[in-house]
Amino acid sequence: MKDSIMFRRTVRKYKKEDVSDALLDSLLEAAARTQTMGNLQLYSVVKTRDEEMKRRLAPAHFGQPMVTEAPVVLTICADFNRTSQWCRCRNAEPGYDNLLSFINAATDALLYTQTFCNLAEEAGLGLCYLGTTVYQPQQIIDLLQLPQLVMPVATLTVGWPDETPALTDRLPLASFVHAETYADYTPADIDRYYTPKESLPENQHFVEINHKQTLAQVFAEIRYTKKDNELLSEGLLEALKKQGFLRE
Repeated sequence: MKDSIMFRRTVRKYKKEDVSDALLDSLLEAAARTQTMGNLQLYSVVKTRDEEMKRRLAPAHFGQPMVTEAPVVLTICADFNRTSQWCRCRNAEPGYDNLLSFINAATDALLYTQTFCNLAEEAGLGLCYLGTTVYQPQQIIDLLQLPQLVMPVATLTVGWPDETPALTDRLPLASFVHAETYADYTPADIDRYYTPKESLPENQHFVEINHKQTLAQVFAEIRYTKKDNELLSEGLLEALKKQGFLRE
């Protein structure tokens, strides 16, 4: 597993070849052996194969083409609805309509997602993780008919790879591992950790085509801006309220 994960790639182009239910379900089942709070498995997965449903999902992911081109789209949800229903059916009153419960369920769901990714890639499948799931969650909630206490937190496009993209860069171990206590970063640390990344030809080209002076400017001023983050945060908070995880 260690050797294979060192060469993992995000795959956005897929062959016109189905992913069988038998294979997909075996991977989804095996992924359930991942860590989970209280052994409650606070997640649910919605499988989307129907072409029309994928077409309707695409706008929630800003029209990224892999949503409609992949054989399967998986939406992984933080789910305290099922556990709450179980409690009520067993004469127990659930108390999971709060932020802490969302955090716990989201953690469960994301752990499950990563375990599934590892298993699927070991089986030869290609995946793309869509962080856009939490950008416009209400669209996904409405389309997938998610009840209260169910919140989409991750989406995967899944299929047989039709590309072998280049490996993307990663920061060195020393940049994110701290001994005993967190050691804040000095300007010299930032130079040491980020200069190699900034010096890569593909990143220099990225800066050039975006008409900026630094790679950081591309991320802070174009890709993930304060204005967009604040606007999308409002939508996320509103969806969490409607789904029952936050008080009005």
